[in-house]
Amino acid sequence: MKTLLRSAAVTAVVIAALATSACSSSPGAGAGAGRGSSTGSATGSSAPTGSITVFAAASLQRTFTELGERYEQEHPGTTITFSFAGSSDLVSQIRNGAPADVFASADEATMAELTGADLATGWPRDFATNTLEIAVAPGNPEGIEDLRDLASSDVQLVTCASPVPCGAAADAVERAAGVTLRPVSEEQSVADVLGKVASGQADAGLVYVTDVAGSGGRVDGVRFEESTEAVNTYPIGVLQGSTNPGLAASFAAYVRSDAGRQVLTDAGFGAP
Repeated sequence: MKTLLRSAAVTAVVIAALATSACSSSPGAGAGAGRGSSTGSATGSSAPTGSITVFAAASLQRTFTELGERYEQEHPGTTITFSFAGSSDLVSQIRNGAPADVFASADEATMAELTGADLATGWPRDFATNTLEIAVAPGNPEGIEDLRDLASSDVQLVTCASPVPCGAAADAVERAAGVTLRPVSEEQSVADVLGKVASGQADAGLVYVTDVAGSGGRVDGVRFEESTEAVNTYPIGVLQGSTNPGLAASFAAYVRSDAGRQVLTDAGFGAP
């Protein structure tokens, strides 16, 4: 009887040891596995891989293109593809099922449309700010000095449409200055506004400071005091439908990193 009891006790000890060993090994083999697991865990145990599509505001085209190239160089095996347009147009595309992994908006209100519809995961994070500037032809042939000059019927003005973040900002500075602007055209992205001024189709346009800085001399910029009344804050977030959420989160974090901040600062963006 003592022999049988001793054997049973030994068996119990062995079973307990095996159970303990199983629990302590392969921590990512259970709930951690699944969609996106190839991009690494939250602790960064493996490098991100694969590809993602980033939808970003038109005013981010120059900086995000550079950030995408830098990210790919620092993370071999990754591909970052971009789609740039007006933020409101991008939201419409996402709501209609366009495949995207990350969204970077030119204002918080537009991003809120996605979070309100449960189309963005977690909480989007702010990464930059921007203000408006008057874009004019090189040399400023019309002699525009401030926002009030844009109210003249002699000035062919182009702005963004109100639903677009740059259009909402234009409405805000117009109210702040107490003037009535009568644009001859309202565009769906700030890039289109800049293009019309640069091509001579308009005398002036309300664009972002960063657009003038990145125009390569195609336009000059005129600062105006009311621009501080409409500071746009840019958020970035991972989308609910992302097929590679690990890589998406990694790139979004890279945009907010010191390296990303430096690229944005060099382009004229302010801190969030």
